[in-house]
Amino acid sequence: MASLPVIVSFGGISPAGRSSFHHGYRRMLADVLDAETVKQTYTDLAILMNLLKYAEGSYTDAEGNPVDLDDWLGHHRPHITDHTLVRRLEKNLFDPDAMPLHAASTIAPSGDNSLSFEMRSRHLPNNIPESWTVETLDDGTDKVRVTVEGSLDVLFKDTRTSTVNSAGQLPSGFTPDKLYASRSHPRGLQLSVYGASDAMHALGIDWQQVMAHVSPDEVGVFASSSMTQLDDNGNGGLLQSHLKGKRVSSKQLALGFAEMPADFVNAYVLGNVGASVGACATFLYNLKLGMEEIRSGRKRVVVVGDAEAAITPEVIDGFRTMGALAEDKELLALDGGNVVNHRRACRPFSSNCGFTLAEGAQFVVLFDDALALELGANILGSVGDVFVNADGFKKSISSPGVGNYVTMAKTMASARAIVGDEGLQRSFVQAHGTGTPQNRVTESHILNEMAKTFGITNWPVTAVKSYLGHTLAVAAGDQLMSTLGVWKYGIIPGISTVDHLADDVHNSDLNILTENLDVGPEGMDVAILNSKGFGGNNASASILAPHVTRAMLEKKHGAAALAEHAKRNEAVQEKSQQYDEAARKGQSELIYKFGLDVKQGDDVTLTTTELKIAGYENAISLELENPYSDMC
Repeated sequence: MASLPVIVSFGGISPAGRSSFHHGYRRMLADVLDAETVKQTYTDLAILMNLLKYAEGSYTDAEGNPVDLDDWLGHHRPHITDHTLVRRLEKNLFDPDAMPLHAASTIAPSGDNSLSFEMRSRHLPNNIPESWTVETLDDGTDKVRVTVEGSLDVLFKDTRTSTVNSAGQLPSGFTPDKLYASRSHPRGLQLSVYGASDAMHALGIDWQQVMAHVSPDEVGVFASSSMTQLDDNGNGGLLQSHLKGKRVSSKQLALGFAEMPADFVNAYVLGNVGASVGACATFLYNLKLGMEEIRSGRKRVVVVGDAEAAITPEVIDGFRTMGALAEDKELLALDGGNVVNHRRACRPFSSNCGFTLAEGAQFVVLFDDALALELGANILGSVGDVFVNADGFKKSISSPGVGNYVTMAKTMASARAIVGDEGLQRSFVQAHGTGTPQNRVTESHILNEMAKTFGITNWPVTAVKSYLGHTLAVAAGDQLMSTLGVWKYGIIPGISTVDHLADDVHNSDLNILTENLDVGPEGMDVAILNSKGFGGNNASASILAPHVTRAMLEKKHGAAALAEHAKRNEAVQEKSQQYDEAARKGQSELIYKFGLDVKQGDDVTLTTTELKIAGYENAISLELENPYSDMC
């Protein structure tokens, strides 16, 4: 019997704040949730943004002055609101009003046929052009005089103002590099450490306790990025260094790899020796790999995630040149005004002009069903199925194709097989919803055809990118974070940035939500996550609700096992809540174990039947079955 991948914890960071305990979801619905819930989330955001500190039983402001929390939040809530979610580009990553560049030019002498200048000898190029004459100055310095016959090609330092000024930035003032010994890590890896730590702390079960119940090779990590690490500490610095007259560092290439989020979780968070994959695809592709490993029984614990920090001048320029990003002038044209509303830059299924780049990290922890019950883990939902299909022949690499029809149809059919037609009627869609003219037509047609085919009328559709922007590889993780919030609070967040649907949107059988929809915590049995990958690698997934997951577990393991799980879960919930309370006071630490408990060959004991690693309670079995027994 196949094992069910149960979602037992999640964590991360997005433009809405910390993901665990639904804080990111709460920020998106801050206007409709109860006052105490919103207070907790805004307190958490204030700590993240370094606006509040907690010490000796009370909160202080950034200068250390004691504050009354309710009074302080009353005054500062507008600031926190304005500096989260999609908004105008701020200067914490780079200055959008002074983006650096080199302007190529040719200069020539204005009088005779030569021009002359002085410079330090150590700054001379390695290969001196034939048109140069170099003289050493006799002034006691290391300067030389260079005389150039004819013209000289030069690069002038310059800046320009960005025409794209909307982005899904992390909360202002959030500094992940200050939370652990980051040692010049690229920002994407800083977010990986934060996101994975958040998920592991929220688990409510000590990692050592988990490892006592599984073999070291029964743990898997599937995490990656899409754009790799592109800031100065990663591939960005690697590619720019010589053109800027700098030296390449020993870390830039190594830390720039797309699979580094997985490598960091293995090496510095979990100490994992099981399988890991850095897939240069989407969160759903990694989720598929993790799901299949648990379903097959090869793994009992899987951590799935992605981290992306691609808000850089170069990435913005690349997407802008493709005509993919929402530029200020286009947003002004849509609204017919003279002030850009950056908060509404991403407008899925409405009149729109491009997507909004964002950054973030999302991680989810999966247990097989037996382990989840045995350890009393939190049951937040489960993974029904994930399908990945390419588009086939295309006109261009960015144009849509047929692959997403395949992934959605198979996901719907699989969900129907699990929960039946009635359960499928109680489903909703987390659309890819990029906010581009092409997506609104193609994705709405796909979803509308699925609704027609499977007999669903008024199918609820939402798009979380309207709040957070497009975090690229992390995007489906944002969808999952929001979905888990729906099953906690019962509200599907509407697409708050739109006031109408575009005329070319297909919606005869869809309910594209322009307002929040209250469905209740058990009102939806299934969530369909959809991701249309750039280049044509599409993915769709069905996520099963907690109440559906519990019913499946009871059918497989019996009511007595569920009752025992409920007892064990009390301690798990208490411990996970302790983490949330500590995080809201800035008292939680990231998990980063650099150079600790490193294993070498001397720590391995090997026989023909098992491999034992010192420090791990369980051995790795070498008594493997022949997968081709019917052929041998």
